[in-house]
Amino acid sequence: MYYTRTYNNAEYTPTMFLGRNSDLKVLHELDESGKPELFVLYGRRRVGKTELLQQFCRSRRAVYFLAAQVREKDNLRAFRDALVDGIDDPLAASIEFPDWGAALTFAAERAKDERLVVVLDEFPYLCEATKGLPSQIQRFWDTRGKHSQLMLILCGSQVSFMEREVLAERSPLFGRRTAQKRLEPLAPAETLPFFNKWKMKERVLAYAILGGMPAYLRRFDDSKSLLENVARECLRPEGYLFDEVSFLLRTELSNPATYNSILAAISRGNEKVGDIALDVGIDSTTANKYLTTLRELSLVDREVPITDPDPLRSRRGTYRVADRFVAFHFRHIQQHAALVHAGRGARVLEQFIQPDLPRLYDEARTDFVLSHMRTAASDIVGSEIVEVGRVGGTLVRAVGRTHDGSAVAAIVLGDANPSVKALENEVAELEPTFGKRILRLGYRLTNDPAKPLEVKRLAPGEMP
Repeated sequence: MYYTRTYNNAEYTPTMFLGRNSDLKVLHELDESGKPELFVLYGRRRVGKTELLQQFCRSRRAVYFLAAQVREKDNLRAFRDALVDGIDDPLAASIEFPDWGAALTFAAERAKDERLVVVLDEFPYLCEATKGLPSQIQRFWDTRGKHSQLMLILCGSQVSFMEREVLAERSPLFGRRTAQKRLEPLAPAETLPFFNKWKMKERVLAYAILGGMPAYLRRFDDSKSLLENVARECLRPEGYLFDEVSFLLRTELSNPATYNSILAAISRGNEKVGDIALDVGIDSTTANKYLTTLRELSLVDREVPITDPDPLRSRRGTYRVADRFVAFHFRHIQQHAALVHAGRGARVLEQFIQPDLPRLYDEARTDFVLSHMRTAASDIVGSEIVEVGRVGGTLVRAVGRTHDGSAVAAIVLGDANPSVKALENEVAELEPTFGKRILRLGYRLTNDPAKPLEVKRLAPGEMP
């Protein structure tokens, strides 16, 4: 999707905007509601919040303001300049706003009877410089904002701050927002259009390494090979992605050292709380606290087997790194950082990463299947799938549970052609939990990025 407009007497065409059409649709619906809107958008750095908001603002009357880590007065002046540009009001250039309440009131007055979008991006930076800013915005919204034509958007990258200080019940803004969204990484299939010059396998491997973060995906240049991109971006000290995970953890967490150790322990194959705690050198209670925080940031998942009869109390839960690039970082970048700093990134690539590509590809293929089962498989099955989980089979990689309690087994085939007997044995292992009624979906990755999965409903004894 492209947006083109005239900007400073020149046509401005941004780079292609990929994978966020549904999120843009939400913003358009709020914009066209005819009511005052206070929208909270948040999510991890690099997930694409700023690009989404800028794309949205380009096609409408809007004031987009990106806050900086400066004093309040400097941010207020910068906001005034954004107002001058956004609403084309030269008179605003001479105004000195005493506080944010006055600045937003001025914007509401200028909106009049026509929708005006006002974006305060990196809202946590504003709160650092202005203590009590959420209370100021609460007073503004209660007295003026909710009677205006404003669509006010508060956006932030510090997930814990936004959930605690903006969305939580104790926040002054609680109950004022009209909508909120945590922007998540792109789904596996949505990453494929970033690499139009590559064959399907390279595109899937790019997802396997980078995950769904748009900023990471844009760093890989599909005019070069996948391995050339890995070497340039990940295996040089000056590479954009070499220290990215460390920067992310320092931004989000006050004590990143222990979190680093926990993520490294999980990446080494420690899945149980006790094993993770032992590897890191802390007790299990402390490890649980850190793991809870990592789960809130969507960096770690706790997975309970879908076959477990009591998942909330289950002791069979295991932990895995949820973000693909974070997992890649701890498996291949951090533990070989000394070699990279010594200029031996080529050795890391050849000796450690290339031999691991089949495993990465296999994991990514399962991610594609899980994504399809959560979003589209119900149409094939003819019943809503309400729960999906991984299983450790060679062929059966995931199981879904329908609303009536039936099971859907996802059978994932690669290049090999396994026997029917092997498949029937794996399905039979599920029967003690789900009974005999186990529906089957066969999955293969195709060579068509527009339709990456071939999905077929299978009868017992049938292979995809």
